[in-house]
Amino acid sequence: MKLRTSIAAATAAALIGGGALAVPAFASPQATTHKLSFISVTKTEVNFSKTSVGVQETDVSKAGKIVGFDEIYGVAVSATASAANVTIVTTGGMLYGTFDISLVTGKITDGKVTGGTGQFKKATGTLTASAINNVKTAVTITYHT
Repeated sequence: MKLRTSIAAATAAALIGGGALAVPAFASPQATTHKLSFISVTKTEVNFSKTSVGVQETDVSKAGKIVGFDEIYGVAVSATASAANVTIVTTGGMLYGTFDISLVTGKITDGKVTGGTGQFKKATGTLTASAINNVKTAVTITYHT
């Protein structure tokens, strides 16, 4: 009990002695920006209904090394557009996001990072992608933690 009281007192003294400059460092840590780039290779798709689909992809580096996997769930919001949720599993945890896709052009827009687990917990940011061919997509994710 005396040890805990001593540690608490020493911590309080250090915080008070550090002055106001220590408070902002504890109150608002600086966000760090990270970037992930990979190629998603579609492995399989399943139509759950006339308006919804699931897609499983393997994510590889430019050298072809597997760096993760992703799962996409898309729902048609019109005859020409779909809204999708994505979960990317890679080193450090799972990263969650959303995006819209044109069913006419295949263009992905409004890609957002919405959180995750592990090192991606509370992540925010953007997701962009462009088709390489009918099964490969170049993906870039910029996120802040």
